[in-house]
Amino acid sequence: MAASSAIKASTDSDANRDAWFWDWDADVAGVSPSHAELQRTVRKFVDEDLAPNIGDWEEQGGFPKDLHQRAYAAGVYGFGWPLEYGGTPPADPDIWHKFILNDELAILCAGGLPASLFTHGISLPPILALGSPEQKDRYAPDIIAGRKTASLAITEPGGGSDVANMHTTAVRDGDEYVLDGVKTFISGGMNADYFTVAARTGGKGLAGISLFMVHMELPGVTTTRLKTQGWLCSTTTTVAFNAVRVPAGNLLGAENFGFMPIMLNFNSERYGMAVGACRMARCCLEDAIRYARVRKTFGRPLIGHQVIRHKIAEMARHVLATHGLMATITRALDGGADMGRTSGQLALAKVQATKSLEFCAREASQVLGGKAYLRGGGPGGRIERCYREVRVFAIGGGSEEIMLELATRQAKL
Repeated sequence: MAASSAIKASTDSDANRDAWFWDWDADVAGVSPSHAELQRTVRKFVDEDLAPNIGDWEEQGGFPKDLHQRAYAAGVYGFGWPLEYGGTPPADPDIWHKFILNDELAILCAGGLPASLFTHGISLPPILALGSPEQKDRYAPDIIAGRKTASLAITEPGGGSDVANMHTTAVRDGDEYVLDGVKTFISGGMNADYFTVAARTGGKGLAGISLFMVHMELPGVTTTRLKTQGWLCSTTTTVAFNAVRVPAGNLLGAENFGFMPIMLNFNSERYGMAVGACRMARCCLEDAIRYARVRKTFGRPLIGHQVIRHKIAEMARHVLATHGLMATITRALDGGADMGRTSGQLALAKVQATKSLEFCAREASQVLGGKAYLRGGGPGGRIERCYREVRVFAIGGGSEEIMLELATRQAKL
């Protein structure tokens, strides 16, 4: 079965589709007509524009630049952003809409694609939260429509999740700031027109960090592609700033007030990663079932062997438990809880989801055997990609160890 056909089998909603008891698609689509419409819109985009090409893009190490604008035209890219800057319906998106977007995109089982295609999901919020009306008018419409792309540049080679210990500096010099430092693991950085950059403008700790809009073409900005284990089409990048003179008008908000927007951004990123990892685990489970039904060993289908059925049951247990946690958090957020107050639960959810993905990718690989070791298409194509992406989900956005520590602190243990 080709890669696109395997994904199509997973997304079909007609009478031929398997209706397994862990299938939550109808539940989330049933929240309202706009949720059902978003699910149909994203699924159509995945089926028609992404799935037929993902294998080639993974091998090529990137995707066409115009995919941003194609995603916007499809009603996927501009979803959830302010209508006055070119955002597309629904006009009043809620957390279930965000769930659906991340859930449906994850059916592809190629996290590097949405990570670099939707970089505005984490680079644009600081502009909208801190930017002046002039800055919003200057940047938001082009970024939302996909005419320009922006990447968030926070992580440093020696920092990771320790944002408060940031070493990149921005020193005021007349009407400019002189920016020096290095950022790494920047998704989509090789194709970015802008970087939303965090830099130290004040003293040590949380209170000395500011955010800037830095244009790629400024002298002193250099980018280097990183070769990664997974996320092959993500164009993960190291960005160096060597005495880059940034206009003072590109400071977002006031000096030394950039830390809180960064933290809120992390919570939103972790939510999306947890939803996506859970769906990818489910894809591993479902692809393993489909293969086990048709592959015969010792005179009967694999599914006829108890050991295989128990592997599948264990995968289903992980998927159901993870989705239950995500649904609980989503309902809380939908009921008025904010990302900040639920950050401890979100941290645990990310750990739960990524561990479930790791377990299901391994067990599904055991069911498919060599078929799950082959890159590209075939019945094990998605499982093979998931196996390569386990580590980036477990580390990116905050490692398991950092997440567990954050959760214990939020619980005031």
